[in-house]
Order: sequence, then C-alpha cells, then structure tokens
Amino acid sequence: MTEQQKTAHDLPDVSGLTIGILGGTGDQGKGLARRLALAGHRVTLGSRRAERARAAADELTSGPDAGLPVSGADNAVAAGGSDVVIVAVPWDGHRATLESLRAELAGKIVIDCVNPLGFEKGKGAFALPVEEGSAAEQAAAVLPDSRVVAAFHHVSAKLLLDPGVAEMELDVLVLGNDREATDLVQALAGRIPGMRGVYGGRLHNAHQVEALTANLISINRRYKAHAGLRVTDV
Repeated sequence: MTEQQKTAHDLPDVSGLTIGILGGTGDQGKGLARRLALAGHRVTLGSRRAERARAAADELTSGPDAGLPVSGADNAVAAGGSDVVIVAVPWDGHRATLESLRAELAGKIVIDCVNPLGFEKGKGAFALPVEEGSAAEQAAAVLPDSRVVAAFHHVSAKLLLDPGVAEMELDVLVLGNDREATDLVQALAGRIPGMRGVYGGRLHNAHQVEALTANLISINRRYKAHAGLRVTDV
C-alpha cells in the first residue's frame, strides 16, 4: 500500500453525516448541497428567511435532480439540526451571521468557504484585509466552542450546479487546527466524485488560500474557464 492510499484509507467514514449550509440560497451553497446530496448526504439549505431557503431547495430538487435529500429552513434550524455546517454566506454578512448562531454551532465542525474579496473596475478581483487574518480565523474567533475548518474555496459554483458535469476534477485544500476535524472534511470532499481533500496546514495559513481565489477569477476570465487546483506528488 502506498502512502497516498494509506492516507485515504485512514480517513473516517462520513457517509451518514447530515449537512447544513448557511447561505445555502447562493450558487456556491446550492452547488455544494447538490453534490453532497448526490453523494447520499441529507442537506439543509439555510437562509435568513425560511421561505427563501425552501424555494431554493424546491428549485434544486426539480428536473434531473428530483428526489435529492435537500430541504430548506432558516439559518438557526439548518445549523442546529445538522452534524456539519458549511458557511457560504457573503463576506459582508459573515461575522454577523456567525455571531447570531454561536449557540447553534457550539460543538459542531464548521467549514468556512468564504473568500473576502473586493472587485474594482479595471483591476478585477482582489483579496480584502481581515482583522483576524482570514475569514476562517474570524469564524474561529467568533465561534470559540466550534471546530472551524477552512475548505471548498476554489470550487466552481457553475460546475457544481451543472448536471452535465459528472465529476469535479480538483483538489480541495483543507486547513484547521484539529486533526480529527480536518480528516473528516477531507473525507467529506472525497465523497464528491473526482474531488479530493488535501490537508493544507493550520488555520493561520487560510489567508493565502482564500486570497488565491482572486487569481483563479483572473484565470477564468482570461481563458473563459472554470479553473480549480490539483496538488502534485501527494
């Protein structure tokens, strides 16, 4: 058995976990919900307004994806009723959303995939400074009783939602200070066909991972692509 095979084999079985997605009505949240539901996970889309979340879930489970185990609820219900919670809210509402859900998120693994980015005409996307260092570190500061992991930053929402794309051919960098939590998130990423979770360091390394999204946006605009990342020799 190679070291790569051994590492993958040693990751935990996450097949029965339920997933809540804060900001689940946006394309990134819906895309991750779709792929994780296709992998067999029960997913709850969260929103500030439950009716909006339910409408997004109904939209997601119509057509070719009819029957997927996706429902909608307000953020508090989505957070409190799920084993693992993904944060996919807009950056400008990041802190306030997490502060309002501190009790519901206590004791849970919280996956932050938010990229603090600005956009300027003529300059494109650029990374914004964050007082705590990164969105993930802000989440950890706001949620001291949660196990915060940074992941899923460089995944194309368009490809996640495209029923014609059977496999997501990319690596997901997973960062965190809790080995059990990062192993679980690596395994969760690996539930999506073609995708692999790769440990990328402790949480204080999250800034450059979040910021790299601005470079990928520039690549995608220049080449009319949906670029992701692959890590070699791992």
